[in-house]
Amino acid sequence: MAAILAAVSSLDFLIASLRMTTPLLLAAMGDIYAERTGVLNIGLESMMLFGAFGSFILAYYSGNPYTGLLAAIVLGLIMGILHAFFTVTLRCDQVITAVGENILALGITSTLYRTIIGVVTQQPESPGLPQIPIPFLHKIPILGSLLFDNNILTYAALLMVPVTYIILFHTTWGLKIRAVGEHPRAADTLGINVYLVRYLCIIISGILASLGGASLTVGGLRYFLDNMTAGRGFIAFAAVIFGRYNPIGAFFATLLFGVTDAFQLRMQAIGIPVPHHIFLMLPYVVTLAALVFLAGPAFVPRSQGIPYIRDER
Repeated sequence: MAAILAAVSSLDFLIASLRMTTPLLLAAMGDIYAERTGVLNIGLESMMLFGAFGSFILAYYSGNPYTGLLAAIVLGLIMGILHAFFTVTLRCDQVITAVGENILALGITSTLYRTIIGVVTQQPESPGLPQIPIPFLHKIPILGSLLFDNNILTYAALLMVPVTYIILFHTTWGLKIRAVGEHPRAADTLGINVYLVRYLCIIISGILASLGGASLTVGGLRYFLDNMTAGRGFIAFAAVIFGRYNPIGAFFATLLFGVTDAFQLRMQAIGIPVPHHIFLMLPYVVTLAALVFLAGPAFVPRSQGIPYIRDER
């Protein structure tokens, strides 16, 4: 017990928790934009996986991790447009579309990785994003190392929380986003382009989710594995629901998973005589339990999952 308490009370544990939270937080912040317009984006997993793969490949061959970030942005943009085209323009079933995207991403990334890299006995590594200490602030005891000495993706994830909150609740564009999600026909009557708002928000969702995937490769491990997102896209989606589609709520929900994920890694490192599968499933069990027992009254944008057809009256 003393070893466990020492492990979870250390500064290294807090830093690891924040790093585990980063990919989820980026994906969740992006998903809030899509969900608030009434479009389900369960395809976060595919967007994260493409971002992880694309960022690794370009960083590996270019020798520059920022090139990898550019690749993640482009792939996220493409996946966002693709998801918007099927769900907004063609009005396909949003759940089936997302399931297809997730299966497509898993197959394509695995195949392309073996085609480009080949079958290897040792995982090749790409350059990683450097730590960028913020002058003066990084010297603050504990908080300095935790919050002000990270890579650019961790800073972006943390910054997106207040930015998203301000946009949604204190700007005209945020009001349009929420109006489209609550009553798209009324928004259309007032001159708001429902299709354009949904397209833009889904694209934002795709880019941020893809950057979340990049944080697993160039922002963390520096190598790529089949299905390395391991359900994190679904966890980010669950975090948005648990956080009631609010950026602050989603932040705490993703932080819960990040802390639990860091905890299970520490428990494996300590060598507690328990099958490691128990620790691996712990973050997912905690997330499920939080959704079941801790979630407050249900809140869902009224038009969520419902395609908008302008010609209907």
